[in-house]
Amino acid sequence: MKYQATATGTKCVTFIPGDGVGPECTAAARRIIEAAGVPIEWEEHHAGGLVFEKCIASGVTPATIESVRRTRVVFKGPLGTPVGHGEKSANVTLRKLFETYGNIRPVRELPGIRTPYTGRGVDLVIVRENVEDLYAGIEHMQTPGVAQCLKVISRRGCEKIVRLAFEYARSEGRQHVHCATKSNIMKLTEGMLKRTFEAVAPEYPEIKASHLIVDNCAHQLVKKPEQFEVIVMTNMNGDILSDLSSALIGGLGFAPSANLGNDAAIFEAVHGTAPKYAGKDCINPTAVILTGVLMLRHLDELEAAARIEHAVLVTLEQLAAEGRGTGDVVGYDNPKRVGTRDYTDRIIANLGKRSAQGRVRDYKPLKRPPAPPAPPAPKSRRVVGLDVFVESDRSPVDLGRSVEALVAELPVALKMIDNRGTMVYPPTGAITDAAEQSRCRLIARDEKGELSDEEIVAVLSRLGRKLRWSHVEKLQEFDRAPGFTKAQGED
Repeated sequence: MKYQATATGTKCVTFIPGDGVGPECTAAARRIIEAAGVPIEWEEHHAGGLVFEKCIASGVTPATIESVRRTRVVFKGPLGTPVGHGEKSANVTLRKLFETYGNIRPVRELPGIRTPYTGRGVDLVIVRENVEDLYAGIEHMQTPGVAQCLKVISRRGCEKIVRLAFEYARSEGRQHVHCATKSNIMKLTEGMLKRTFEAVAPEYPEIKASHLIVDNCAHQLVKKPEQFEVIVMTNMNGDILSDLSSALIGGLGFAPSANLGNDAAIFEAVHGTAPKYAGKDCINPTAVILTGVLMLRHLDELEAAARIEHAVLVTLEQLAAEGRGTGDVVGYDNPKRVGTRDYTDRIIANLGKRSAQGRVRDYKPLKRPPAPPAPPAPKSRRVVGLDVFVESDRSPVDLGRSVEALVAELPVALKMIDNRGTMVYPPTGAITDAAEQSRCRLIARDEKGELSDEEIVAVLSRLGRKLRWSHVEKLQEFDRAPGFTKAQGED
């Protein structure tokens, strides 16, 4: 079910005004959508700052969650979140609760918005995985001075986002999809997206598929952004490069965004709450208005979406001809600045007009890829060792000899110790400024056998007599291939 509609065809949407400038931006978008004659029943609810103030740690009220379960569509403004401490992001909470796994970020040159890239035809879409990766938010203090965040990547998540990228390319008539990863360093996690992309791409033979390293992608986006059409990435990489891409066409004030899942969709601009501008009738609502256009396409209101998009482009053309613009373009103290309400009125007045400069694509309905099946089970698997993370301020040699003595009578042998990914024992001659956490890699003495859980518990119990350990990972082989990577310097 993509969305809920009444018997008369009215579409039901959960409306979250947002924090800071959010209410002004979303009100502008609502006025334009209503002026375009789209029948929408808005269910207003709250999340973010107001909810955190009520000591609801998720930042989302039960009433809001229930509304989304019913409507399956959310139109929302930016939400405030404490930085570096306290509650989880209400934005991320909503995305994860309703498995909106795909973030869509269109980036297109707009008429009248001057940038160093004006005239080069920048027109691309970032497709970002939206619920996994470091954004799973699984963090631990391993020691008082060492923090850990787990980068969680699943084959299922990779396949969903890769297929969505190709289907989105088809819906917009695009011919090339790039996959950008850091798989040269993170071969298992980022590498999983690369391998999945290469496995799925042949099912879309009319679309060219290319892979590149994500740092090169950042370089190429600044150097020659017009070469890209669709780029698919993991969550953190996509978050960073989608903001970079927005700067190419004028900034976050012009950057719409959609979070798509198989059962729900959340439409929100990506800019922040900008509280210093709240209530001053000076904010640029374009990103939220164009986000509303994305929502209308999701609601099968394709004609209204095109009318609004053309009206925005016509308005930008007119303002440029008059030497005027929104505050983020001409300056907030500039007398030629156009206010939020005036800008919205002008867009409404331009409904039905067509842009002479900007291009509005002929969109086809987006086909949602089905949920992928579970990956095939390996024919064989075994636990060949374990990594134990210990807290110690000893020298690597002293720590290594101590671990060797502790496990001397056990079915494992110490292979190496690393500190922050660099092997420090046996000594390599490297100069390492060691933190107080080290990883001890213990390998089964029986090369053909498998460590049992009982043996692993015995190892941990023995180590715990002399050392403080905080974390353990099984080292597994799947179909005789190692399911773990080596430390820098490890043979």
